Amino acid sequence: MKIGNLLKSAISHMMVWATVIAVLCIAFLVTVSYEATKASVQVTQNGQKELIRTHADTIDELLSELDVTVQQHDELSHNLSDPVEYGMDVTYIASKSINLAIDRNHTEEYFTTASTVEEFFEQEGLEFNNRDEVSHDPDTLIEEGMDIEVQQAFQVTVNDGGESEKVWTTASTVDELLQEEGITLNELDELNISEEGELSSDEKVTITRVEKVTDIVEEEVDFTVETKKDNSLPKGKKKVVSSGEKGLITKEYEVILKNGEETSRELVKETVEQESKTEVVALGTKVEKKASPASSSSSSSGSSRSSSSEATTVSRNDTSGAKTLYMHATAYTANCTGCSGITATGINLKANPNQKVVAVDPNVIPLGSRVWVEGYGYAIAGDTGGAINGNRIDLFVPSRSEALKFGSRNVKVKILD
Repeated sequence: MKIGNLLKSAISHMMVWATVIAVLCIAFLVTVSYEATKASVQVTQNGQKELIRTHADTIDELLSELDVTVQQHDELSHNLSDPVEYGMDVTYIASKSINLAIDRNHTEEYFTTASTVEEFFEQEGLEFNNRDEVSHDPDTLIEEGMDIEVQQAFQVTVNDGGESEKVWTTASTVDELLQEEGITLNELDELNISEEGELSSDEKVTITRVEKVTDIVEEEVDFTVETKKDNSLPKGKKKVVSSGEKGLITKEYEVILKNGEETSRELVKETVEQESKTEVVALGTKVEKKASPASSSSSSSGSSRSSSSEATTVSRNDTSGAKTLYMHATAYTANCTGCSGITATGINLKANPNQKVVAVDPNVIPLGSRVWVEGYGYAIAGDTGGAINGNRIDLFVPSRSEALKFGSRNVKVKILD
């Protein structure tokens, strides 16, 4: 009896294990069979490659398994309805949103699958020159929400002190343009447009260079003539009792130059350097009695001698008879490159920096002549120069700054002797 029960129990356990093993075998076979029926697909997602085994029937189902939702501007190598096939390559690139602003006027949103800025421009058919200013380098990688700015270069005309030039620029204001071109404005210079003014294509920017200089001019003042009656002189006869002398005044002018040309002149100071001296002339009032012919002859002879012995005194400063020329004047120093400082007549300018000497064309003004030059004063024609020909004159000054200050101008010149 006991043996029978044990046998039945053993058989029961064997049947249970056989059932378990059979179920496991069937599950294994089902699993193997299910896996064996999966298709192998290579998916490249945003540049990352992955081998996928799937039972998906379409590309849409495949991407859903990968939690990918295809947007309007995304890039996909196949249609969503295409069937999944064994060994196929599926490429998916998600688009990125970027903002592009051109010339700061308008910002537009773009969706792109380009990997770099250069590739984005190519995709959109956008071309820019080397002169244009782009906020990012061409090989910069595209990122979601990126802001790209492009400022396109345009031409403007810059007239600086009378010299005109066309330049390319991406500046938005006149001030930025001046900085780009390395142009510095001085305090008095004038602009036709405000420095904060906006620039546009074919704009004309005009800079007027303004200088304020001082011009000192010496002017002679004629002397007055005082006539006194003298009964010791025959009636109608005149005699200079004391010679008159001309006075000298210095006038200081404030001169405005625009682009090197004088536009205004204002007298700011006048100084009397030498007072004029009145000339006194005696006027004869004596009436002589008529004499006999003999005595008349004798008297006439004596009168003739008296008349011939009279002398006229001429002031040394009288320039009324001087030859006057209008000449083009410049200024020079004794310290120029290659200059010895010794003039053509032997004057040592370095040893005598305050001496008034002018360089002349000897065919016009003889060397050694004493001259008076408007704005310079009395001087000696003591030097020559290779560029000093005809009605040109060069004035010696002690320093380069004074030479630059004098500049170039037309002056009146009197040859005194």
